[in-house]
Amino acid sequence: MQVADLANISGRRYPARRLTQNWVGGVSPIQAQNFCVGSVTLDPDGGQVPWHNQEQEEVYFILEGTVEICLGTERQILHPGQAAYIPNGVFHQATNIGKSPARMLYCYGPAGNVAHWKQELEGTLPKAGTAAPPLPAGAQPQCTEKPASK
Repeated sequence: MQVADLANISGRRYPARRLTQNWVGGVSPIQAQNFCVGSVTLDPDGGQVPWHNQEQEEVYFILEGTVEICLGTERQILHPGQAAYIPNGVFHQATNIGKSPARMLYCYGPAGNVAHWKQELEGTLPKAGTAAPPLPAGAQPQCTEKPASK
């Protein structure tokens, strides 16, 4: 039996102030062909999965905290126990608008890496309103900062 234990998965920190840990796919010991699943912890006051799109369809399920979800032209606040479906190809963003960490689960399929992970680390995410559609009115701004060189 293959087991993925978050206590043993260090995950990756991203410039937009989040920690992503893969349960299925990525660097997880569990690999599947049809889907990937992971945990995201968004830092307080603005930790984010920045505005992006991808080929896979996806679901964000909120476990803790208050998260602003932007999807296409829509913007909504989600709370623990709520999930948002994200069709493939549609730009979306998740931002922690609370004072404590927010945790969410993601599941997308088919399996494989999503381009926005690499783009964010390289500072090449398409910018909202320029190289990508604009964010919905009132949305938290997209984080597009490239990480500082070490």
